[in-house]
Amino acid sequence: MEETGRDRDIEGRARNARPRDGLGRPLPYGAPGVERQPEGVVRTPEETVREAQRLLDAGMPFHAHEVFEDAWKSGPVAERELWRGLAQLAVGLTHAARGNATGGARLLRRGAAALAEFAGVRPYGIGVDGLIGWARELAGRVEAADSDGAAGDEALRGKPVDAIAEAPCLRPPTR
Repeated sequence: MEETGRDRDIEGRARNARPRDGLGRPLPYGAPGVERQPEGVVRTPEETVREAQRLLDAGMPFHAHEVFEDAWKSGPVAERELWRGLAQLAVGLTHAARGNATGGARLLRRGAAALAEFAGVRPYGIGVDGLIGWARELAGRVEAADSDGAAGDEALRGKPVDAIAEAPCLRPPTR
């Protein structure tokens, strides 16, 4: 850490070295956190999907988002929208699991829209059509729960979703 109290890497870029929880929220320095995903890892599409699914199943959609982000930034231009859309779905689930209904719903819908160009196709076995439906349905439920809370019981407002229970299946079995 430099004198200003900001974490920096050896090139001087800002880096937050604080530990994080499973949803990527910063914890106090010294608190136990979950291991962070290394940045800039180049994986095959197969490795990307496998690692992201493992993280989603473990209730760590923020970390899955980072895996998809690496693929988005390092993959072929023709596939960037696929990986970007998947990253947005994962971060949308992250926000919904943190209780941020507005941000979660918005990102889930944005991710679904980004995946639309891949509808009807199963790139790398990814069930794009099912993911689009999952994202739209979850966005609707998150918004409905938030608006129900706004109209009545304040305790329902911003109620987080269970990231493990809501984790999507990236590669559903084919019929």
